[in-house]
This record gives sequence, structure tokens and C-alpha cells, in this order.
Amino acid sequence: DGTFSRADFEYDKERDVYTCPRGNTLKTTGNVHEDTLRYLAKTKDCRPCPLKKQCCPNTPFRKVPRDINEDARDYARALAKTKMFEVMSDERKKVEMTFAHMKNIFRLDRLRLRGLSGARDEVLLTATAQNLRKLARYVNRPPPIPATG
Repeated sequence: DGTFSRADFEYDKERDVYTCPRGNTLKTTGNVHEDTLRYLAKTKDCRPCPLKKQCCPNTPFRKVPRDINEDARDYARALAKTKMFEVMSDERKKVEMTFAHMKNIFRLDRLRLRGLSGARDEVLLTATAQNLRKLARYVNRPPPIPATG
């Protein structure tokens, strides 16, 4: 809709304030409502601002919400941009595919044997079958015999 999003406001963790694109600060009242803090600009800063139509066209001042768990989200976003995250994501895909095969092909969506030892035996047998399947791909096979007819 042409208005500034929260991403256009810079958050200063040390001072616990947002800075608007024009350079004014938005402070929080400290009240948490539904796990969200609201950062508010001052009306005296917003009224004469030339960017008001892009920032808060229908209200006298700008409000920026910040979830109380946003620090954890910021950390996760920063982690997702690292090279190690890409490597681990590729590794995770391999493991997840193995679990999907065990669950769907070998019907390990639930365990049929009782107790820890029964569960261990069932998972061990399934893992062995999975490994034999993988091994079968690497075994040399004779070339197929052409059909005569």
C-alpha cells in the first residue's frame, strides 16, 4: 500500500528503541499486550514530517509492534544466512528422507512390539533393511539380457 513496513525502522537493542526512516526515535511504554510491545513515535515528531504520508497517513503518530520473542527470531534469521546453516540443511534433508522411507515404506509409523527392547529391535530391523536397500544400489549387477524375439 506504499507505507513503510516495520523493516524500514531500525531497532537499537541496547537503547530498546526503533528509529524511523527520518531519524526520529520510537520508544516503548513497557506494557506487554498479547506478547507484543508497542513502540510509539511522538505526535510532535510525526505531524511536520515530510514522510508522514508514507509512514502513518491515517494516524497522528506511528506505532511499531515488536513481539517479545523477536530477539530469538532475529537470531534465527541471522543463523539462516550462514554457510553452516546451508550445509546442515542439506544434511538434514538426507536424514529426513531416511525417516520418511522408514515411516512410509517400512510402515514404521507406529511400533508393534512392546517395551523398550521391542522398540529397539523393531527400529534396528528397519534400519538394517534400510541399509540393505542402500547397499543394493552399489552392488555390481550383470547387464540385462537383451530380449530375443
